[in-house]
Amino acid sequence: MLKTASMPKRIQSQEFGALWLAHLVESDIGIAELIDDVIPQEPNKEKPSVGEYFLYAIYNRMIDACSKRAMPGWYKGTAIQHIRSVDITALTSQLFWENWDQVGTKQLGRIATEFLRRISLIEPTSSDCFMFDTTNYYTFMASDTPSDLAKRGKNKEGRNWLRQIGVALLVSRDKRIPIFYREYEGNRHDSKLFLHIINELFETLTSYAGEKARITVVFDKGMNSEENIAEIDRQENVNFITTYSTYYAEDLIHVDLSRFRPVDSEKNRKLHENDRDDDRLVAWRTQGEYWGQERTVVVTYNPLTATKQRYNFEKKMIRLQEILQEFKAKVNSGATQWRNKKKIEVRYKEACAKLHMPSDLYQFEVYNQKNRLRLSCKKNYYRIGRHIDRFGKNVIITDNKTWDTDEIVNASLDRWTVEDGFRQSKDDDLVAMMPIRHWTDSKIRCHIFTCVASLALLRLIEIKLRQADLTLTSKAAMKQMHRLHSCLVWGPGRKEPVRMVEEPDTIQEQILAAFGWKVESGVLQKSRS
Repeated sequence: MLKTASMPKRIQSQEFGALWLAHLVESDIGIAELIDDVIPQEPNKEKPSVGEYFLYAIYNRMIDACSKRAMPGWYKGTAIQHIRSVDITALTSQLFWENWDQVGTKQLGRIATEFLRRISLIEPTSSDCFMFDTTNYYTFMASDTPSDLAKRGKNKEGRNWLRQIGVALLVSRDKRIPIFYREYEGNRHDSKLFLHIINELFETLTSYAGEKARITVVFDKGMNSEENIAEIDRQENVNFITTYSTYYAEDLIHVDLSRFRPVDSEKNRKLHENDRDDDRLVAWRTQGEYWGQERTVVVTYNPLTATKQRYNFEKKMIRLQEILQEFKAKVNSGATQWRNKKKIEVRYKEACAKLHMPSDLYQFEVYNQKNRLRLSCKKNYYRIGRHIDRFGKNVIITDNKTWDTDEIVNASLDRWTVEDGFRQSKDDDLVAMMPIRHWTDSKIRCHIFTCVASLALLRLIEIKLRQADLTLTSKAAMKQMHRLHSCLVWGPGRKEPVRMVEEPDTIQEQILAAFGWKVESGVLQKSRS
């Protein structure tokens, strides 16, 4: 048994690993210094600078995103004073707002551009292919609060009654790191936004790939418009790959599957190794005139996706059949509110729309018989068959005639790289851009920058782990490091505590080693090369 005299007088455990890792990666960028170079200010050693208010918000979003009001309490439980000393009591929401108020729109644009440039120097892209997409983030901003950004529109989470802000994001195909972003009004259509920022977009692409490089930008059908494609056509060194609505390509969708061939992709190779050839993605290539010019067209068919869509379709058909039986009973019995032919037809179309189903899958007829309305409904098997034939199909259109079919399909599939960034930005813990709890456009822009910056830094962590043959996502890595604590230990006769890092587990050891560090006898230190 240990003697009381040899026992520590006091021990204080603090969150350490994730915050240390965030600081380690960010230190190569120097966000606080970058911002402070753009925003002139009076030196005040006692309080954080404008750049530091951004920095501490970014650290928080990389680890365990919380509100500005909760941030002092969160930092109090961490080893921030050991990692990057700060007056925690100064990290109040009010002081955040006061400091962020000093940042104008043009200044923030300069900051964002320089930040993303520094990121690209650490992990330069070798790709000539870039992914572009947009999404929106809802806010609880009141209707009468003035804002040019927060507008009502079609919300991707289905919260159409809330005001929202749109964000466009461009990432490199190989590194998946943001190289450009832009916030925009929540009611602006994707295709209109694309045209609005297209010159900035091309300047960014050229700066990353080089003026003489042939660039390919990949986007989805939401950006398609005559004006957008015409603008791309005018660019000498820019090609596009986009998807096209299957509802406007009936002649392509119903091509016999015997004409399709398997795509050479990583997933298809794995399916082949597992004797699942019937589940492979297949494609058929042709040409056609779209947006005034001859384009390369590829139609793909994914059997696994088709099976899932068929299963969901059958469930919806059962539900629609139940609804029609209820309609029929009410109409045929002459129930109140069911005696107007036009209203009944409208209700049927609304029921189909609610289920996201076409209204022509049933032969729906309301007619008079002996001065009373009757309802007849029979399945339209021809339309049902044509609708099912659409399942698992995707139409890809490009002006690039030199790429083979596999290259075109794989580039289109790689749109997941930008979509994955949006999914991460909507995570409740890491980044957590949504809901946006800011009430002025200037604060919204600052908030979006901190989220994009944290997203980029998390991606740097993931790349470093991949280079060390660790297949952890940044989210999984931060979760692991979140559990690595450090302790302040006050020993007998000591006024000052000794800091010790707890023993890391196997995965934590691997993460530390990927960045060239280790814990030995409770001390975090650089590994010997």
